[in-house]
Amino acid sequence: MSDFSRLSDFSRLSLNRLSLNTATTKKWTLAQAVDGCVRAGIPAIGPWRDIVADAGLDKAAKLIKDAGLRVSSLCRGGFLTAADAEGQAAALADNRAAVLEAVALDTQELFLVVGGLAPGEKDVVAARQRVADRLEDLVPFAVEHGVRLVLEPLHPMYAADRALISTLGQALDLAAPYDAKAVGVAVDTFHVWWDPELKQQIERAGREHRIASYQVCDFNLPIAADALLSRGMMGDGVIDFATIGTWVRDAGYTGDIEVEIFNQDIWDAGGDSVLETMKQRYAELVLPFA
Repeated sequence: MSDFSRLSDFSRLSLNRLSLNTATTKKWTLAQAVDGCVRAGIPAIGPWRDIVADAGLDKAAKLIKDAGLRVSSLCRGGFLTAADAEGQAAALADNRAAVLEAVALDTQELFLVVGGLAPGEKDVVAARQRVADRLEDLVPFAVEHGVRLVLEPLHPMYAADRALISTLGQALDLAAPYDAKAVGVAVDTFHVWWDPELKQQIERAGREHRIASYQVCDFNLPIAADALLSRGMMGDGVIDFATIGTWVRDAGYTGDIEVEIFNQDIWDAGGDSVLETMKQRYAELVLPFA
């Protein structure tokens, strides 16, 4: 075997769990993201629902399938905290639609960002209870269609408007009444790196077979004016990927590893150059501990 062939085989092997979350290349259409993955040798993609809707669901599914990519997850459902009956019904309808979209895209993993406080609300306890109530409503439909609901804890700075679930422990408690094949959790380094109980909760998630996704990106300083854009390429911030990756690996997770980055500078860069940097940082900082 030639040196080139060995190098090519290693490259394919080293990337076999890598997935591009389309938030990372926000300015690309789905077709562009699919083509970019093919050019870069990235075998999986995690699309967001808006980019799928822009392409059209059937066309999106065909684009991805024809390219030979697998869908690591679909982002996102959730926002389950509406306080009024109309809002609750709308949330359930949207999430059921998301389940059917996941089926069409041939992925079992649907991310849920659970939602923050209702407008004018300050009762965090009541809002979290509504999340549990809506999850109880939604799980049977997801199970019927073979889709796992993936609870994603978000960093506490997003609690008021995006996710009242801030820790992996909270997500696991919310998932506990359900079979692990029905409700799982995501470990997103940006959101959970700071948690002093992270090791124990990753171990718990492994014992309970609930780790449905491992997402990686860095936590950049200073925090951006829009805190949503403080994610960075692995290696550009403060996160210890070796330690967290080892915990996730030792918990038994062997699935896809998504790179999901919200960052204006990365969005403004050329998509192909972003994917090349992503592959390099993944190989250096994530893969050795995965």
